Amino acid sequence: MNIEILVVPDCPNTEPAAGLLRRVLDDVGLHDMAFSTRVIADQAGAEAAAFTGSPTFLIDGRDPFAEPGRMPGLSCRVYRGPGGLTGLPGADQLRQALTRGLQADRRGPRPSVREE
Repeated sequence: MNIEILVVPDCPNTEPAAGLLRRVLDDVGLHDMAFSTRVIADQAGAEAAAFTGSPTFLIDGRDPFAEPGRMPGLSCRVYRGPGGLTGLPGADQLRQALTRGLQADRRGPRPSVREE
């Protein structure tokens, strides 16, 4: 599983996002799982990465918290949680996203379908 956090320069949630991700990875037994942080510095980079706000968590290149219709851009991101809107997803939300990613990894790649 490949995990990445995308952020804008000087995002105040960069360190809290990394700390949350590390705690959740440890909680699910992935103590040795590494992740990276990538800075998205311009609109072209935001569009190329389909980046809809900082911080964005990517699991195997997918944003588990993507909201349909959100346009790429350099902005702060808000997450919907039980307590309302916040700058990070809840630990349970992130844990569920990681668990889904793990399950997809265990199933392996989907077989390709050929039409004849």
